[in-house]
Amino acid sequence: MSKTLPIICVAENGFESVNISEGHKAWAKNNGFAGQTGKLLALPASSGEIEAYLFGLGGEANRSALVLGLAAAALPAGSYRLEGDYGDPTLAALGFRLGAYGFDKYTKAKERPTLVPVDGVDADEIENLVTSAFIARDLVNTPANDLGPDAFEVWIAEFAKSHGAQSKIIRGDDLLTQNFPMIHAVGRASNQAPRLIDFSWGDPAHPKVTLVGKGVTFDTGGLNIKPGSSMALMKKDMGGAANVLGLSNAIMTAGLKIRLRVLVPVVENAIAGNAFRPGDVLPSRKGLTVEIGNTDAEGRLILADALALADEEDPDLVIDMATLTGAARVALGPELPPVYAREEGFAKKLVDHGMAVDDPLWSMPLWNGYDKLLASKIADVNHISTGGMAGSITAALFLSRFVKPQTEWMHLDIFAWAPDARPGRPYGGTDQGLRALYGALKARYGQ
Repeated sequence: MSKTLPIICVAENGFESVNISEGHKAWAKNNGFAGQTGKLLALPASSGEIEAYLFGLGGEANRSALVLGLAAAALPAGSYRLEGDYGDPTLAALGFRLGAYGFDKYTKAKERPTLVPVDGVDADEIENLVTSAFIARDLVNTPANDLGPDAFEVWIAEFAKSHGAQSKIIRGDDLLTQNFPMIHAVGRASNQAPRLIDFSWGDPAHPKVTLVGKGVTFDTGGLNIKPGSSMALMKKDMGGAANVLGLSNAIMTAGLKIRLRVLVPVVENAIAGNAFRPGDVLPSRKGLTVEIGNTDAEGRLILADALALADEEDPDLVIDMATLTGAARVALGPELPPVYAREEGFAKKLVDHGMAVDDPLWSMPLWNGYDKLLASKIADVNHISTGGMAGSITAALFLSRFVKPQTEWMHLDIFAWAPDARPGRPYGGTDQGLRALYGALKARYGQ
């Protein structure tokens, strides 16, 4: 059985206080180690075997809370323990575990480094957050040939059943008879029928919290077809649903005191003779008529019908998550999703929770002055704005029309992808907003 090796954490310019031998200090100096962020250095024993590792935490001002994820990403398989001044033990353990993630579905499974329990940490809470994040990552990373609407429905139904949740699925033309016309219109061109998956969990007497996730399993752009470079990552267009499901797992595992409802409209935005077209006018569940400005802005259409349903039971809180606009990436980049909220107090708490656990969000305005950009000459509303300005804000304003003004509602326009590896987030599909929302909901409703 292999032994557990120490990872000795060292802050930048804090090397002199580290409790290692003078020989190892000289070795570190000769190898240029001075506690730089993410720098990992093996310390040899006299036998030539590795005795321990030094790991650089970097300077306080530029240090990620999940910096130990960089150690997990660089270390070989084996058992490790943390030593030195690594800061908050929960974030240190969480960062390491999240950084050890790997997606091995299509390759030979690779062993990952493991971490022995860290003193002062709630191991069950860490396990819950890690499992929930990995659910989101695995779903986003799975390509559409293995996670089309049919397969995604099966996965969600089994997931809901595993938590004792009650599920309902409306599929194909039943969407029309049950008044979900926009979900049907977006998904009808695929050879796998569109559907709405609806499951509920928890005590009906508890506050009603409803999560809505955009579940576009692949987005060609429809008749406004995307160029190949833009289509390459469109397996991730169900990243909103993936993160909602990861968040749901965290909520149900922890037993938060809410009645949770999850709505996932699942479609493939494909191209066929029956595809919806630019210039079409669609009815909606809310009763508003919607002029289609561009078929590549399909996510807000399926969300609108699902949000209208969510609002009908007067929930305490509605949250939707969606990989909705490129405009959000232009404004804030891939690491910082915008959040739009009617209740600014809760939005601030959410942002604060996110910053504390290295799951950043940024509050953006539901600026009503831009609502006029959604005007249509032939329908109640156009689903995209005229011109190219404020695209993420106008998308949020469009969604807000489908939720009663008095309902507390929040919209997260996430990317769900790490284009470059960073602490706790290897390259590829990623969780965004999950830990921030879980922390904020836990603080608001308790366990």
